[in-house]
Amino acid sequence: MMFTLVRSRVRTAALALSAVAALAFGATTTTGAVAAPAPAPAKQGPTSVAYVEVNNNSMLNVGKYALANGGGNVFDVAVVFAANINYDTGTKTAQLYFNENVQRVLDDAATQIRPLQQKGIKVVLSVLGNHQGAGFANFPSQQAASAFAKQLSDTVTKYGLDGIDFDDEYAEYGNNGTGQPNDSSFVHLVTALRANMPGKIISLYNIGPAASRLSYGGVDVTSTFDYAWNPYYGSWQVPGMALPKSKLSPAAVEIGGTPQSTVADLARRTVSEGYGVYLTYNLDGADRSTDVSAFTRELYGSDATYTP
Repeated sequence: MMFTLVRSRVRTAALALSAVAALAFGATTTTGAVAAPAPAPAKQGPTSVAYVEVNNNSMLNVGKYALANGGGNVFDVAVVFAANINYDTGTKTAQLYFNENVQRVLDDAATQIRPLQQKGIKVVLSVLGNHQGAGFANFPSQQAASAFAKQLSDTVTKYGLDGIDFDDEYAEYGNNGTGQPNDSSFVHLVTALRANMPGKIISLYNIGPAASRLSYGGVDVTSTFDYAWNPYYGSWQVPGMALPKSKLSPAAVEIGGTPQSTVADLARRTVSEGYGVYLTYNLDGADRSTDVSAFTRELYGSDATYTP
């Protein structure tokens, strides 16, 4: 098959089987102060994004790659994959949930997140459906959407994160008596989240019912997003939303999974067509400098180096 449809993320379906890690959403204490990032060497070219499956891999891998020419970070944004949106059948509310691996990354922010931020790499938390009927597109009211937005922004504050990434997959709308997607839900959610964290990243993995419901009641939240990207690895697909090219990644690759020739072709096209983001998925702990260099040569005119 030419590309990997969505992601091999079956293991995320099992997240609900892990012990629920409670989070005090009202907390104002940040786990480890966010140190001012050291100025990274200047890098000209698109923003590179790395999703990391933290069930299997360390976030620190993102910081191990630099450009041979100039020493700048290869990756600009690291995405913790993934927290979940769960459904509490007792209270009939959506709840932000962390499996034990995500919780460990957050609790160990001083050693798992701050080192990246100190290099100038932004760290964003991805949130994904969990087969329980709760999703970004079926909040029954503005109040319900705002309540979940507060859980998200409180998490960003508590753990010193740089933003939230929305991935509307695996919600299985309708489970547990939940509603089907509606037009107002995601607009209310994104509006509230942006109001709560005006200086932070909000990104969209461009898939699912939420991704096509960005306007309601005269409010269009498209411009609220800092980034949006193609969700199909090994392919080129421009996200169908009215953001400037500088915020879009039509290219999406799986590191070690997408052929290096395709990785290079998609990077070359990113530059030639003037897009500002290049999305990668599944950075693991191996030395992937050859795979990474396949796109850095096209994006930045430099090979990538790996430092264990």
